[in-house]
Amino acid sequence: MDPEFISKKELLELTGISYGQLYRWKRKNLIPEDWFIRRSTFTGQETFFPREKILARIDKIIHMKDDLSLDELADMFSPNLAGAMIQSEQLFKQNIVSKPAFDLFVQHFGTAEAYPFLHILYAYIAERLLAAGEMNLDEGKGLLQVLQDHYPRFEGKPCELIFVRKMGISAFALASGAAEVCFDSSVKVVSRLNVASCLEELKAKLQLKQGG
Repeated sequence: MDPEFISKKELLELTGISYGQLYRWKRKNLIPEDWFIRRSTFTGQETFFPREKILARIDKIIHMKDDLSLDELADMFSPNLAGAMIQSEQLFKQNIVSKPAFDLFVQHFGTAEAYPFLHILYAYIAERLLAAGEMNLDEGKGLLQVLQDHYPRFEGKPCELIFVRKMGISAFALASGAAEVCFDSSVKVVSRLNVASCLEELKAKLQLKQGG
């Protein structure tokens, strides 16, 4: 069997969850329908899953279900963006962004008491790259512009942020989650971020703090 996939039997044994839990989480949209892949085997039809995705998702569900309801978890895992406005003071109180990232964000979007969730996602992505030491503040301006200009068309769809440098010049691109992107040898890929993962992390930070 392809090592990138895991059978339902192996998944249940490895994670310790029951058949009933697995399909309840499917009904609640915690696990996407298209992750349940039916394939022919020598014993007949069996269900397989993308190994890394399903193991990571079940680990998150198990560790977060005591703090969040299944409906809240489903909302967190949904690729659709929350429509809430986030108070600017929450960004510091809930450790969403550092002051340098917030100052960069305010320079771009202006001062306000509250911001759309979508803009807070952009600030969180900038924070991730700044905190990792992969991006400087000047490059952050370009990042926010690319996200503002192009991310809305990916709403509800998987996509990846690609950050590259060539001869000291930086550039950012957004690509469909299924796209294969190739560069010439003089281009250094600084970072590739799964935006859906950033979205999940941000929702988790907000919901866990609000719930606690």
